[in-house]
Amino acid sequence: MKIFPAIDIKDKKCVRLVKGDFDNKTEYKIYPVDQAHKYKDHGFKNLHIVDLDGALTGETVNLNIIQEIVSKFDLKIEIGGGVRSFESIQKYTDAGVEKVILGSAAIKDKNFLKEACQKFPNKIALGLDAKDGYLSVSGWRENSNKLTLDFLKEINDFGSSRLIYTDINRDGTKQSPNFEETAKVADISNCPVVISGGVSSIEDIKKAKSLKNIEGIIVGKAIYDGDIKLEELAKEIDA
Repeated sequence: MKIFPAIDIKDKKCVRLVKGDFDNKTEYKIYPVDQAHKYKDHGFKNLHIVDLDGALTGETVNLNIIQEIVSKFDLKIEIGGGVRSFESIQKYTDAGVEKVILGSAAIKDKNFLKEACQKFPNKIALGLDAKDGYLSVSGWRENSNKLTLDFLKEINDFGSSRLIYTDINRDGTKQSPNFEETAKVADISNCPVVISGGVSSIEDIKKAKSLKNIEGIIVGKAIYDGDIKLEELAKEIDA
């Protein structure tokens, strides 16, 4: 199972939000490129990056930081945050990222998702962010009124190469992921699933490894706050 340490970028800093709330954020003094270097030094191979400025504007605001991380470190990067056009996907793939995450744009326009999967084979990850079973969009500020499992059934054959499932109620809370809902998603998903939101301990990582159709897990706030030590987390990386 892959472990994706997280970097959320806002105003060129690493930040963590609680339940996606921009008014409830913690800023960390470390520059995103330096944080990526730290992950690389500990032996991590994958990285989850969210451009929070991009999520608010719909532009590739921090593209230069992503390019710097890709060029300096041999890391497989998935990047999301406000990707709403083929042009943005192209910029990221040209920069050398492994996967581009489509969230709100894919949920609002299924054809965009379908075409993106066709134009960029094996490059598109679908980000499904749910609250009480319903998908949220636009930086989690809007409820789409779509049930997660219903939407997944509709787009399951489009060709996404990865599905990142986040339970918003758990994100940034360190209360453990919603394994029950994630298992339901993984059970019907045609592509492997990455767990996101609420990881608090190495026990959460071990539990994730026992689930079917799970490709990996994202760890964010628990790293920054020191609840999970990188040395300890690195031992869980699959060889």
